[in-house]
Amino acid sequence: MRRFALLLAAVLTAAATAQTPPPPLTLEQLYRAQPYRGEAAKEARFSHSGRYLAYLWNPHGEPGSDLYVHDTRSGQTQRVTSPAALAAFDGPEELERFERKRAQREQEWRDAQAREEAQQAYLRGAAVDLGQWDRATLERVKKDAADKKARLDAEKASEQREAEAEKRAMAELEARRAGKPLPTAPAASASSPASAASAASAASAPNAKDHPAEVKKDDWEWRDELKQYRTRNKLKPADLYPGVAQFVWAHEADELILQVRGNLLRWRPSAGLTPLLLNQRALRALAYTRDDRGFLYQDETRVLRARFEQAGSQLLNRELQHPDDAERKYRIDATTLSEDGRWMALLARAPLQAEEGKPAPKSGRQVEIADYSGRWTTTRKVDREVSDDKRKVPPLALYIRQVPQDGGLPARQSEPVFTHKGGDVWFEISPIAWTRDGSRYAFATWERERELLRVYLGSASETAKPEQVLERRGDVGHEVVNLLRPVFTPDGRSLVLVLDEAGWRQPYAIDVQSRQLRPLVSGAFEAHTVLGFTPDSRALFVLANRDDPAAMNLWRIELSSGAMQRLGVPGQYHRNATVSFDGRLAAAVAGDWIDKPELRLLQTARPDAAPRQLTQSHDPAWGDAVNRLRAERFSFKNRHGDTLQAYAFKPPGWRAGDRRPAVVYVYGGPLNDRHIVESDSFQGSGYLFNQYLALRHGYVSVAIDTRGHSNYGRRFSDANWEAPGQAQAEDLEDLHRELVAHWGVDGARVGLNGWSFGGFQTQYTLYTKPDLFAAGIAGAGPTEWENYNSWYSGRTLGKVDRSKPSLRRFSLLPLAAQLKKPLLLVHGMADPNVLYQDTVNVYRALLESGKDALVDLYLDPEGEHAMGGAVKPAGLHRKYEAFWLRTLGRAQP
Repeated sequence: MRRFALLLAAVLTAAATAQTPPPPLTLEQLYRAQPYRGEAAKEARFSHSGRYLAYLWNPHGEPGSDLYVHDTRSGQTQRVTSPAALAAFDGPEELERFERKRAQREQEWRDAQAREEAQQAYLRGAAVDLGQWDRATLERVKKDAADKKARLDAEKASEQREAEAEKRAMAELEARRAGKPLPTAPAASASSPASAASAASAASAPNAKDHPAEVKKDDWEWRDELKQYRTRNKLKPADLYPGVAQFVWAHEADELILQVRGNLLRWRPSAGLTPLLLNQRALRALAYTRDDRGFLYQDETRVLRARFEQAGSQLLNRELQHPDDAERKYRIDATTLSEDGRWMALLARAPLQAEEGKPAPKSGRQVEIADYSGRWTTTRKVDREVSDDKRKVPPLALYIRQVPQDGGLPARQSEPVFTHKGGDVWFEISPIAWTRDGSRYAFATWERERELLRVYLGSASETAKPEQVLERRGDVGHEVVNLLRPVFTPDGRSLVLVLDEAGWRQPYAIDVQSRQLRPLVSGAFEAHTVLGFTPDSRALFVLANRDDPAAMNLWRIELSSGAMQRLGVPGQYHRNATVSFDGRLAAAVAGDWIDKPELRLLQTARPDAAPRQLTQSHDPAWGDAVNRLRAERFSFKNRHGDTLQAYAFKPPGWRAGDRRPAVVYVYGGPLNDRHIVESDSFQGSGYLFNQYLALRHGYVSVAIDTRGHSNYGRRFSDANWEAPGQAQAEDLEDLHRELVAHWGVDGARVGLNGWSFGGFQTQYTLYTKPDLFAAGIAGAGPTEWENYNSWYSGRTLGKVDRSKPSLRRFSLLPLAAQLKKPLLLVHGMADPNVLYQDTVNVYRALLESGKDALVDLYLDPEGEHAMGGAVKPAGLHRKYEAFWLRTLGRAQP
């Protein structure tokens, strides 16, 4: 009976606990100082046999990226590197510093979280000591100052003793020379060794009364010391343990070479880690030699070869030599070796002529960014190239060279096989691709002003010029440019590259013999990431969003028929993917809003088999603590018949007939291979804060991908061309109508929020459709496109004229006078991407047009493009929360 009673009590307690609602979600909990999310695994690659999968990763909370190796046969994973494992190759002082800085970071996380929670408790009326953290830090500052004073006093006393001893020795020397009696030694004084040692001991005693080393300063002076101490001890990226930078597998053997802060180490399953080169220089492992008995590595621009059983290295890419009167003197910029190790392509550039004693000129200009942290304002300069800057592209040359044999004499330098004169042009060249047998190479070029895309194919020859095998002029699709990376099939018979021939970025193949181009897939989806091939060259592996526009999946494509087979879990987004050499296995960081993104191992021959999870990158408390609502995906047609993707959070108790306030998050600009509505993206405002608004305040909160985004085909990504903002504003108007009709939203209480391009889009919409949204928050928006980086603006917005700032025609300043509803402008004042002046100038235009009562300005004095200075994520969204409650009100009960 007693056992039954205990069991019954336990069941009733569990039931009561299960029925207890979780505590209300708070912003300081949602945006915790220590992130819930960890860093995902990266650089995953299989050994040649496919038995081992190596990747760089560290568990949640640990700094750096260590090397892990998973044995696909046994299912066991080995952590190859760690601070302890690398102790044999690093100095103890360096490892001690890393550990000290890690402890500092963790303490800063704890202090920041405690301060945030205490501040909110104080605002609720609790008796909270808000100065305790400053006092604790100030005690460390005072102790450091006292210790420093004690050291200086001891040094001064020691110098004084040495001076008195020297004076006494000289007096004795003079007395002996003069035959006079030696002077008597002085009595012990405060400066004697014994008394000095006693004083130094007292000065260093932490609890000594009347501390002789105490530094006397006024309170305001100590506040200055505290500020300087924090500035001095601010963590920098180089302070934390970095782990492994990169690694390369052997051609046949199951072993690899890894780089750790310039050192090269070798790992073998049977022998573990052994050193190869430990010189702390900027080394990078490139590849094993073809026979796996040596390796190639890079030192700055030099490529060298070493043998495991021999000492010394052989230089492979000797620097280029030129006659004294040569018009252009090229220097190696990059070296690409063929997989068989017999050939290399040298991409070289000729330095631009510079005035004597000055650095070589470069495109663009330098702009100043103000720093207000000191007593007086100072500035720093950052590079910026805008659309009306004259370009200074260095002349370029491509050399093809045979790799010298072991111990062989250097061959005479050949002439370049391809050149470009550079100058005031926009010219880009892809990386060089080699066939596996080293018999051919290929590359692509893009000339923006001429709208000219070309693909070249060359044979392994130091003298033969490459042949142009594809040309497209105009109508290329601007989002193709960053994807120009041709790659050969394993048999070398086809050259595969991503093109936008039919409005979607997809793989095409050029037959090496016939030069014929053919598509490898068809359909309305993006498939722009080529991962590899099966060894027989019959199938291709890609990432594509064929079955879900919000989720890139891993697909196998039959090259002969174009048939596609999905390999990953439907609906999950796959990133950092890789495929084994034999095509039997794949790995990717895959996940979604429910199953968090982790590195997973997939069997390509059994796509229905559950992937094996290899990492645990996130705090397990994340889901229960902050991810309490499920986002609901939806889509609708805009006025032009385009399908727009979105997701929304419905508040508890939502009904279709409600009249609730709503907030919409938008970006709306090209992102190369990204957009906002992605099934694994926990974006800070569009996802996390929108969830909070639904839970705490009963809002319907939405994130949408309007036209303008990437990964929806060229019709979407080109929507900004010559009319930035217009297509998005139309789509947002159609979304507003959709929300009112089907989502229980009060049309008079819908707010719009966006960051960066979304900050521009929010303003554009509020200025051009002033009655549509009730209020807006615009973060770090580029309002004057003539001031933005030309690599983006001249490619995605409209044609430019380098004789004048023609992109000014898209400025928001003339439109600002049309604002009718409240607008919060947010910006980091140290932003080197979208300059803070863009917000200042539109703010001025708003004030000049009498919008003083409508516009608010919220600034981070030290923040950059993602903020990160004085304004923390919790504080930023607390500002947002107050703004929305003031302008949109609360949901009805």
